[in-house]
Amino acid sequence: MTERFPISTVLGYPRIGPDRELKRALEGYWSGRLDRAALDETGRRLRADTWRRLHELGLAGLPSNTFSLYDHVLDAAVAVDAIPDRFRDAPDPYFAMARGTDDVPALRMTKWFDTNYHYIVPEIGPRTRFRAVADKPLAELREARALGHETRPVLLGPVTFLQDHLHRLDDLLDAYAEILQALHAAGVEWVQLDEPVLVVDGGAPAVRHAYRRLAALERRPKLLVASYFGNADEALPALAVAPVEGVAVDLTHGVPANLKLFEGRTIVGGVVSGRNVWRSDQDTARALLAAAGATSVSTSCSLLHVPYTLRGEPGLPAGLVSRLAFAEEKVAEVVALAELGPKPGPLPERPRTTAGTSTESRSPYAIRVAAQADLNLPLLPVTTIGSFPQTAEIRRARVQLPTAEYDARIAAEIDRVVDEQEALGLDVLVHGEPERNDMVQYFAEHLDGFAVTRNGWVQSYGSRCTRPPILHADVARPAPITVRWAKYAQSRTAKPVKGMLTGPVTIVAWSFVRPDRPLREVTMQVADAVREEVRDLEAAGIRIIQVDEPALRELLPLRREEQAAYLAWAVAAYRRATSGAADATQIHTHLCYSDAPSVLAAIDALDADVTSIEAARSGLGLKPTNDALARGVGPGVYDIHSPRIPGVDEVVKRLRGALEVIPAGRLWVNPDCGLKTRTYDEVRAALANVVAAAHKLRESVQ
Repeated sequence: MTERFPISTVLGYPRIGPDRELKRALEGYWSGRLDRAALDETGRRLRADTWRRLHELGLAGLPSNTFSLYDHVLDAAVAVDAIPDRFRDAPDPYFAMARGTDDVPALRMTKWFDTNYHYIVPEIGPRTRFRAVADKPLAELREARALGHETRPVLLGPVTFLQDHLHRLDDLLDAYAEILQALHAAGVEWVQLDEPVLVVDGGAPAVRHAYRRLAALERRPKLLVASYFGNADEALPALAVAPVEGVAVDLTHGVPANLKLFEGRTIVGGVVSGRNVWRSDQDTARALLAAAGATSVSTSCSLLHVPYTLRGEPGLPAGLVSRLAFAEEKVAEVVALAELGPKPGPLPERPRTTAGTSTESRSPYAIRVAAQADLNLPLLPVTTIGSFPQTAEIRRARVQLPTAEYDARIAAEIDRVVDEQEALGLDVLVHGEPERNDMVQYFAEHLDGFAVTRNGWVQSYGSRCTRPPILHADVARPAPITVRWAKYAQSRTAKPVKGMLTGPVTIVAWSFVRPDRPLREVTMQVADAVREEVRDLEAAGIRIIQVDEPALRELLPLRREEQAAYLAWAVAAYRRATSGAADATQIHTHLCYSDAPSVLAAIDALDADVTSIEAARSGLGLKPTNDALARGVGPGVYDIHSPRIPGVDEVVKRLRGALEVIPAGRLWVNPDCGLKTRTYDEVRAALANVVAAAHKLRESVQ
């Protein structure tokens, strides 16, 4: 006897552990302190705890196969045996793909749609032979059943998995068909196939083809196709022609007009946002469910993107706590809405994206270059992106030492960082950021209008977690934030030291932002605070200031028709923050894992003197004709997300490739990103090779 889809569910759940248990187990395994059995046991325990807690909260439909030891897209690649040959002989091919080995670089990593979650990009080539490997979803299904829970396996949808390789769709569908049939044989009633690509322009033909084929299978589970991160209206007609049994839609972006094509089928209404930490308005949510004709209630997407629970946050202001909901609280909202049911009512008006106002300007680049000549930088100057390794001693000092002792400890660490860079021969130094817990949280702690959590961890990638601040009121800067330690570091060396700031777009993108003000307005408030910091750094004698915007691409709307307006105000915010700098002050910016070539015009419009971008994993992706190469460019030559040390010849090869599109006079040499997560031994070895490569190349391009 078949059953109807449960009336309440979530599309996914956090997986790092309430106390970051998976992070510690992963790092223990990578360092050799834990064996694989201990790592797997941690995963098993976290899965069991998640199912138990969701059941206790009253959720009717529990998902499985949403847990991952590193990344769900990497899991999907393994499930169809899309493992490049060069990794197959590694002791652990899974983590070799994610982190690289001594001999083989890791696979490319980039942002998951418009989120700050990083995923491993599958490498699909002519030699890729897809094969069904259903071990993981079947194993988690059995685990849940042993604990008394019947679950709905979740798979990454085939169209989203391929994205840029849709010519291989039929080959991939053969493997998906085998996985679905294996799950059916195991007695699975429903399978969820995640297709966030449904909200992106142009995916409809592939969706139609894929789900006609999969829905035509004999002996398969019922199919729930889940879209999220936007309104899927454009692609819904293509999906509706396939006889899939259900669709899950993100109603926080409005009710798709074409959803009526699914009348009579299961419609799962995602009315509780999985992307922010604000409580849902119950009346609005019920009205959205009624307008959508929803038969079940869910989150808009996986709750992977929010912290576990407010129960671990006794320090938040009481007036703010009453407005918040983390993952557990959002599950409770879903359950309550399912019990109340839909109720017709007024729907919220969708905010319109407005373009930026006039863009502030500095003097032309040629004038600035002349004014900066007394920096006396060599050809191919070597620098880093900002942070140096954060040792366990520094992290303990931050929470344990009295202020005076802590300040002395930070000064000593800055001395160490400056000495290390001097010894290695870097040309533009950094102070290493030992006083900063995070590139956004640190600024949030010093700006009015933000609150920070104690345990509000969110997975960024693998074992890496962040604590996004909560931007809940008007933003202002009561005092200088970075000047003290930048000035101290500069006093320790004759070489220029960069002042390090996080840009306004990134501060906003990596925070949970108040819903009662337009995003552009909030970002401009942050830009004003950053502008004040730039002026104070200049006044303190800092000649090079880096204002990072790694999230510029991240906030880009998924629909092309909305992108120009966003980029206009995002660029305006950055230039508002930096345009007050003098011509003699060299402004740098940094974008990492953000598909820089896709927004080159906007990067050019930022008007920074030097732009550093991720390139070690993804390649430069630029051409000599790009206008964005009119200023300094630092393509990353060292992948800091991997423990692998690049050799001198490898770095030289990358730099020679960069010189094909970037004139030597504008080429900078730097890692992909900050060095915070690496060890000093790794950093010394890697930077020594980077410096040696730059010196070797200087001799041939003088």
